[in-house]
Amino acid sequence: MVVEESHIIVALVEDKPGVMFRISSLIRRRGFNIDSIAVGKTEHEGLSRITMTMKGDKKIVEQLIKQLAKIVEVVKISELKEDEAVIRELALVKVHAPDHAARSDIIQYASIFRGRIVDVARDSLTIEIVGAPSKIVAFTNLMRSYGLEEIAKTGIVAVSRGPKAIKPKT
Repeated sequence: MVVEESHIIVALVEDKPGVMFRISSLIRRRGFNIDSIAVGKTEHEGLSRITMTMKGDKKIVEQLIKQLAKIVEVVKISELKEDEAVIRELALVKVHAPDHAARSDIIQYASIFRGRIVDVARDSLTIEIVGAPSKIVAFTNLMRSYGLEEIAKTGIVAVSRGPKAIKPKT
């Protein structure tokens, strides 16, 4: 029986056009679906960091990482274990708030989840919430009863705990 686990793959890549296309094409050809992806510049000039999450069999993901490492612009690639990483996601959650009572409840819940109200409209509130993906899910599930109008999420970003770091070879 094949067990599909969640995997966090981090890649340092050259900041060039077409790199994302080559990476996502290879993943697609292998039959994987990327659950989340976040890309941003790093502390190293000319390099970007890609953090992807996907579900799959451990051995197949290991093979995928080996194949991704063969892409010329991939400088370094590795898998992060959830228990050995700091993982965060950002979400903007727009919630229907038609009256004072609902608005008050939503503000209280946002405070409990350490969220911030970033926009107030006549019939809605937009809350910024940052944390582990499970925290984002718990908050959005709680807000469903008020009426979710819109959700925008960044995808996760992650770094190794402690002194370990994903750095290019120098």
